[in-house]
Amino acid sequence: MTDKYCVIGHPVAHSKSPEIHAAYAAQTGQDIRYERCLAPLDGFAETVQRLVAEGYRGANVTVPFKLEAARLATRLNERARAAGAVNTLVFAHGEIVGDNTDGPGLMADITRNAGVPIRGRRVLLLGAGGAARGALLPFVQEAPREIVIANRTVPTAEALVHDFAQVAGRHGVRLGAAGFDTVDGSFDIVVNATSSSLAGDLPPVPPGIFGPGALALDMMYGNQPTVFMDFAARHGAAVRDGLGMLVEQAAEAFAIWRGVRPDTAQVLRAMRP
Repeated sequence: MTDKYCVIGHPVAHSKSPEIHAAYAAQTGQDIRYERCLAPLDGFAETVQRLVAEGYRGANVTVPFKLEAARLATRLNERARAAGAVNTLVFAHGEIVGDNTDGPGLMADITRNAGVPIRGRRVLLLGAGGAARGALLPFVQEAPREIVIANRTVPTAEALVHDFAQVAGRHGVRLGAAGFDTVDGSFDIVVNATSSSLAGDLPPVPPGIFGPGALALDMMYGNQPTVFMDFAARHGAAVRDGLGMLVEQAAEAFAIWRGVRPDTAQVLRAMRP
């Protein structure tokens, strides 16, 4: 029998997830159906309960429901608890289990697809919202030398440093907070976890943040490079958008659901315009 999955969002028509998961299913011989599911802004919980009742095995969750998904889940794993947000749900044995594969997807894109090691490096994370929070634990677990969180409001970044100080200490990672315009020094990896690219804006960071051979990655993606990517490229950085992260986080979710990990390289090549 075909197992059913979907991505829940509002809006959701733009989502590339059905194409990605269809490719993974064909590659691995898994019998699944994966759809887009538009949930009313005030009806996320009801939508999930309907999917459970209809026999769905799981779902991905996209904006604006990731925080609500964390509250709805009957159980959260470690990275979902750390992120405070859920992008992957598993429906099994009467439970709704919440996971977050965004951070692992980002790590895989940086280390495997871009070929950039994180261990011992200096990392700058722009933004202190949900996307940054979701990336922080996986980043710490890769054991960079230092992670600086830069944000427009410094106390928000400082709160994030406080929340992750203990786990960072266990991994020997130094955490720091700064404002966009007070970032000190250069970095090996710079990740734009803000939503500024959606509006064509740029976090007001100094151009000196990009060290020699730096990688600059924007979590947003589109047919053209983002403003942040253009800025980084002008100042000597290698640049990536968030498409690789999307493909990799989908592979992590697929592995959770199906117990088999697909090959992401061929799917990422096919997804590139």
